[in-house]
Amino acid sequence: MASSTTGDGVSEAQTGKKSKKTKNEVDESELLTVPDGWKEPAFTRDDNPRGLLEESSFATLFPKYREAYLKECWPLLEKACGEINIKASLDLIEGSMTVCTTKKSFDPYAIIRARDLIKLLARSVPFEQAVRILQDDIACDIIKIGTMVRNRERFVKRRQRLIGPKGSTLKALELLTNCYVMVQGNTVSALGPYGGLKEVRKVVIDTMKNIHPIYNIKTLMIKRELSKDPELRIQSWERFLPNFRHKNLAKRKEPRKKSVKKEYTPFPPSQPESKVDKELATGEFFLRESVKRRKKMEEIKVKQAVALTKKQEERNKAFIPPKEKPLMKKTTKAPPDGKLDIEAIKDKVKKAKTKKLGAPPVNPAPPSSTTTDKKKKNKSKG
Repeated sequence: MASSTTGDGVSEAQTGKKSKKTKNEVDESELLTVPDGWKEPAFTRDDNPRGLLEESSFATLFPKYREAYLKECWPLLEKACGEINIKASLDLIEGSMTVCTTKKSFDPYAIIRARDLIKLLARSVPFEQAVRILQDDIACDIIKIGTMVRNRERFVKRRQRLIGPKGSTLKALELLTNCYVMVQGNTVSALGPYGGLKEVRKVVIDTMKNIHPIYNIKTLMIKRELSKDPELRIQSWERFLPNFRHKNLAKRKEPRKKSVKKEYTPFPPSQPESKVDKELATGEFFLRESVKRRKKMEEIKVKQAVALTKKQEERNKAFIPPKEKPLMKKTTKAPPDGKLDIEAIKDKVKKAKTKKLGAPPVNPAPPSSTTTDKKKKNKSKG
């Protein structure tokens, strides 16, 4: 009985521990979930009233073709940076953009946002989109894709696959991730919320690894629909997501000459016969040098004679006339009774006379009765 009570006591203690663990897990999951519509409060001067101790600055170079556009939008950029107390300067001689903090600036992260802004402008992102980086809930990601594929032609094809026909794939990706994506040269610039940037990076890297972006877009669409249901938010989505397997459809070409492996033997192969061994086997070793020489000369002469006859036959082929096909003349079969059809012969002669084969006939045929009747009828009508 004592053992049973102790066992029950242990079981109760274990269950108590388990229940505590589950409670803790529930609390942690509740802490990790962000409530809907929650937004982080903005960083104001009250949070850092004394400002920054040191001056920070960042500079970036830009290509020559961006010079004209940057000249146009620079006053707007200076105004946007002035709102967050950041000074911006454009050097057209050196081809660089510089941002630095001022005495009035209080937000330490504002200079990082200004740095990302000039980076995006250098990567051909339009100012209307790049200015959004100054917002708190928006970040940027510049993905380098130039070194992911060695072959240049293959790289261009995969980059075009990411863009899609008339930019449809890129547009679909932008709508699903709420990010602005710009494919330029060897980089992909993305601008948007943190969750969307993570998805964009995954799609871009998978596309460069020869995984079609349509698969990732399909999974994103399913995730978007599942996130709308509040019950499914806690559950695992693995059963709903499609599992695409890479199929290598291209069959490997088989070689013409297949090498068959020999059976394994522990003994080494026998040593090949030398020239002396071959001569000993045939009995040539014991012959004189003069006899050997004569025998070799005879073999050479036989080979020459065979080669000469072959060449002669090939030359004579051109002079052999081709076989002509015998001409088959059409023979008229004689009637079975042995009697000639005179009327049929007369008809053939008449037809031959009417044909214009050269000179006109000597005695032209009189006009037929049908033609004369027609002329008389016409005259009577008139």
